[in-house]
Amino acid sequence: MNKFSGIIGFATNEQETKPGVWKEGITERRYYGETLQNRRSLQISGNVNDDINISNRVSVIGDPYAYENFHMMRYMIFMGSKWKITDVEVQYPRLILTFGGLYNG
Repeated sequence: MNKFSGIIGFATNEQETKPGVWKEGITERRYYGETLQNRRSLQISGNVNDDINISNRVSVIGDPYAYENFHMMRYMIFMGSKWKITDVEVQYPRLILTFGGLYNG
């Protein structure tokens, strides 16, 4: 397994823009772990070029902030791009993250 070091972005409610409407901010933190699965696929679309989609799994060592806010994880920076975190599995002391598809937030 390959070692991993990268940034994970957590969503935070920063300010209320209107009553009951909150603006979402992002807090970035660095985590370390291992790459469990590294997959790539081409997604056929109506565009000239097919879309590249990855479906990777990474196991990171969690800290108290990650365990309290794992439901707020939005993206992970992997190979220079921001990828959407689609699934988080808690296996103390690790968090197993599945990610794929570019993050556009």
